[in-house]
Amino acid sequence: MKYLCLLLSFFTFGFSAVQAQSKTIPVDKAWAGNSVNAVIFRKNSLVTYKNIQFIAFYNQKGKLTLGKRKLNSSKWEILETAFSGNIHDAHNCISIMVDGDGFLHVSWDHHGNPLNYAHSVAPLSLQLTAKIPMTGLNETNATYPEFYKMPNGNLIFLYRDGRSGKGNLVMNRYAVKSKTWTQLHTNLIDGEGRQNAYWQACVDKNGTFNISWVWRGSPDVASNHNMLFARSTDGGFSWEKSTGEKYTLPINEANAELACSIPQNSELINQTSMTTDELGNPFIASYWRSANSTVPQYHIIYNVGGEWKESDLGFRTTPFSLSGVGTKRIPISRPQVLVSGKGDKASIRLFFRDSERGDKVSIAVCNDIAQNQWKISDLTNFGVGSWEPTYDTELWKDKKSLHLFVENVQQVDGEGVAEAQPEMVNVLEVK
Repeated sequence: MKYLCLLLSFFTFGFSAVQAQSKTIPVDKAWAGNSVNAVIFRKNSLVTYKNIQFIAFYNQKGKLTLGKRKLNSSKWEILETAFSGNIHDAHNCISIMVDGDGFLHVSWDHHGNPLNYAHSVAPLSLQLTAKIPMTGLNETNATYPEFYKMPNGNLIFLYRDGRSGKGNLVMNRYAVKSKTWTQLHTNLIDGEGRQNAYWQACVDKNGTFNISWVWRGSPDVASNHNMLFARSTDGGFSWEKSTGEKYTLPINEANAELACSIPQNSELINQTSMTTDELGNPFIASYWRSANSTVPQYHIIYNVGGEWKESDLGFRTTPFSLSGVGTKRIPISRPQVLVSGKGDKASIRLFFRDSERGDKVSIAVCNDIAQNQWKISDLTNFGVGSWEPTYDTELWKDKKSLHLFVENVQQVDGEGVAEAQPEMVNVLEVK
């Protein structure tokens, strides 16, 4: 296959600027009439187990399609499964993960409907079981399925039970030893019937499960407000604040730790990304508009030395406003963040897409967040429409190798569908 090679002038995951090379690996053509294949809350779109990388997407017929390859190979094995999704709703994404025994787990097609879940019939196989229950509890009104792999090979599964502005966060745990799911929490973060948490989460190298979220008080995205935080050091059973203070569960508005105060009507987006530095300090990426500005900017919220801090990247110049319901057509993507180093001296890499840069895959680099000086460059020379960044989290954890899922997709405002031809799904390897 033909590789598209791109030279990046200063991309690095260390502390100094170096020249690096990346390439796109074509996979197969897929549905592109909205952003369902390229929303940021896919956990995951790509996942690697040992030397095998898996991928998932909807094809033009709306069929759940799986693929796998050996790392460093451009040859994919592609399988169109018997399962379909409502590709006209960009919420209904596919999430995948591989457990510690090599079984592929898949969840797909949710926006307030019964849970869809299956797993592979054998380790490293693309063949799936029939659709099966996970725990059989709280599975009638699911949205936003997300898998996370723990260091021991067990899995954590999150989803919203309820609807926008009125829902609860459910957490399940999969044990590789017994090959069974159990429900840890029916209501980890309680919206108390009047709001719901829109979260982002990560697992650090020590197995600490970190979660942060904004509250939304109605289906209108303009009601997003504040950034909150919690973590678990025992696999999701008990929870604490960044100070170590234990939470009384469920977490709610009254007892949640406030990481950053952000008012409603600030163009605050929901469901972004977070990670940790080498010491386990949380770093959260989002965007919103400061009170004295009309321009939403990317921000990093982070905790070092026991103190929450916030950095405004400040490089954008174009105003826009968020309001209304459904998936929006927005001139920028939600950001994906990776961190190396530790504390105020950590190196930050923010991945995004912005119409100001021709909707290319772009990166903002800061090698000393205390100085808050950012360099911006593009990782592709082509536009990607309404794409948002997702990456192979397990490959990054294991080998510090970055692979991004990239497809040129179009999103019409308010859950609309564009008359778009199928587009090639690519894996962008950044070396």
